[in-house]
Amino acid sequence: MAIHPDDILTIDIPLLKQIFRPRPDDAHKGTMGHALLVAGSRGMAGAAILAARACLHSGVGKLTIHTPASNNVILQCSVPEAILMLDDNERHITQAPTHFVWDAIGVGPGIGTSEETAAVLGQYMRTVPFPMVLDADALNLIALHPELWEFVPAWSILTPHLGEMRRLLGKEAPGADAGTDAYLEAARDLATAHKVHIVLKGHPTHIICPDGHITRCPWGNSGMATPGSGDVLTGIITSLMAQRYAPPHAAMFGVCLHALAGDAAAHHLGKEYMLASDIITHLPEAFHTIKETT
Repeated sequence: MAIHPDDILTIDIPLLKQIFRPRPDDAHKGTMGHALLVAGSRGMAGAAILAARACLHSGVGKLTIHTPASNNVILQCSVPEAILMLDDNERHITQAPTHFVWDAIGVGPGIGTSEETAAVLGQYMRTVPFPMVLDADALNLIALHPELWEFVPAWSILTPHLGEMRRLLGKEAPGADAGTDAYLEAARDLATAHKVHIVLKGHPTHIICPDGHITRCPWGNSGMATPGSGDVLTGIITSLMAQRYAPPHAAMFGVCLHALAGDAAAHHLGKEYMLASDIITHLPEAFHTIKETT
């Protein structure tokens, strides 16, 4: 069924204020959620660092990073606030825990597409007792191994850009000359079929819920089209999930927080100069915009 413009709700600040869960004055790290990020491989520690910093700067109480042993030193130095759960393998992730002590799990930034990592992703998805955040190589692994769709937890949040979306859709992907509406229709079909949320990244970014409801983020800019920007978004959404935002609220609030921070970075630095880390640096302005705008 074609998507009519009236079917898409544009998010505004009043809606974000309704979603926002202010930090209680008596909060401590044990009450603000414990997130796990499964991220990084040899040569891709940067993806784990960006996701981790974004997660921590979005209010989570504690963060653990599951990453290959080769990333130990760089992550300990770059993100000293995080706990490391080092995989025995030096190159990529090959193990999954048997017990879960985390409130939210984000998987994908920089993990690569090895067969061993695909098996671990399947093990995570089969045993995690709550919705997950799946991005980047987690999506590429699902595209390579469509049988993994069976194990994606209901209400999970998937965050593909158009290239990843094409891979997920496979033969069902719209043609090369298809417009945004065609991808929105395909994303809606995928979201309703698998009971997941899909954050279709772009300008604008759309959030498609399992019931087919679509919202649109009106903020963001082309300066955010820079390596690592998606890893930052994964960290933000995982942080919000750990803080017990409901999945649709975590997706909407996370996307808009990311976009508002990107707009603040573009204002101060210029679109050409921006890096993904600048989005993290400007998260305080994004929070301020949501809290203080009347």
